[in-house]
Amino acid sequence: GVPQELTTVRVQDPRVHNEGSWNSYVDYKIFLHTNSKAFTAKTSCVRRRYREFVWLRRQLQRNAGLVPVPELPGKSSLFVGSSDEFIERRRQGLQRFLER
Repeated sequence: GVPQELTTVRVQDPRVHNEGSWNSYVDYKIFLHTNSKAFTAKTSCVRRRYREFVWLRRQLQRNAGLVPVPELPGKSSLFVGSSDEFIERRRQGLQRFLER
């Protein structure tokens, strides 16, 4: 039979930039591995920040028609617990978004 097309996406390795300053932000490593013919590169790796996911989601909504676009993890910076926990929760949410 035809081999099944598989795509794995991982959101990893959050990094804080400009820590402690007003323009600090976190970016994440996005690792993609696929055997799909639709992709020229079978593996790719980029770093992206949350607001780039927001942009991506907007583009998807614009083009999705009636297909529901998955939710992103919340924007809130008012959270209980450490910023590490917040970053980890966001990482998990971004990965779920990309998987969907």
